[in-house]
Amino acid sequence: MKTLLLSASLLFLPLAAHAACAPTDFAIKDVKLSANGAGGTTRLVLSGELVNNCAEPAAAQINIDVKDASGKVIQSKQGWPAGTTNIAPGATARFDFGKRFRYQSDMAAYTVSVISVRAW
Repeated sequence: MKTLLLSASLLFLPLAAHAACAPTDFAIKDVKLSANGAGGTTRLVLSGELVNNCAEPAAAQINIDVKDASGKVIQSKQGWPAGTTNIAPGATARFDFGKRFRYQSDMAAYTVSVISVRAW
């Protein structure tokens, strides 16, 4: 019985040695915010790239806060740039979440952050 437990623990030990990817293992780059059109037909573009700097394939959820000139968050949305697909180590996933936001004339700034990580 002891041999069986020892064998099982040695089998699963390499799995425990691998640390899971964390939000800090991902980078967000080349984020651009722009508005096209006028009035009620204004379309927002809020695009960028999510980079996986983790040693394992994984996906990340991002949060985007749009703020007014005083820094107050006026809209906030979350999403998975790669959907339910893992991003390979060193690879990127492009995103454009502009369609998720409703244009407001007092939009002045935004922040984008990685809030969670998952391997599908």
